[in-house]
Amino acid sequence: MVPLIALVAGWILARLAGLLGVSALDGWQPALCAALALMFTLTGVAHFTGRRAEMIAMVPPALPRADLLVTGTGVLELAGAAGLVLPATRSWAAVALVVLLLAMFPANVHAARSGLTLGGKPVTPLIPRTFLQAVFLAACAAAAV
Repeated sequence: MVPLIALVAGWILARLAGLLGVSALDGWQPALCAALALMFTLTGVAHFTGRRAEMIAMVPPALPRADLLVTGTGVLELAGAAGLVLPATRSWAAVALVVLLLAMFPANVHAARSGLTLGGKPVTPLIPRTFLQAVFLAACAAAAV
């Protein structure tokens, strides 16, 4: 739920900053890109901090080197967040993040079906998680156009 809160609150705050004269955030799309950058920074950093072991456990067992996959996806999330901030790379970063979200979704399915925890709490059940994933995908797609 933290990523959704970051996305919504980040968009509202960025949009307000744009309306108050921050020209780089003036418009719904630049504000959305800033909010997505915030969200992906938070989720990317989580790949390297206290929740790392839980994220490694989320990787489906059929995939090799779960630790490297978590490291790689964390780096890609952080790179995507940086790319969203720069107007020249914004569209490419958003498209790359769509692909990354789709590639990581099986880990969310595995986590939900296995009853894993994240931050000491049960992961989001599969149906709500699928809805959240659709929201994140739609936000990235909107940022790409």
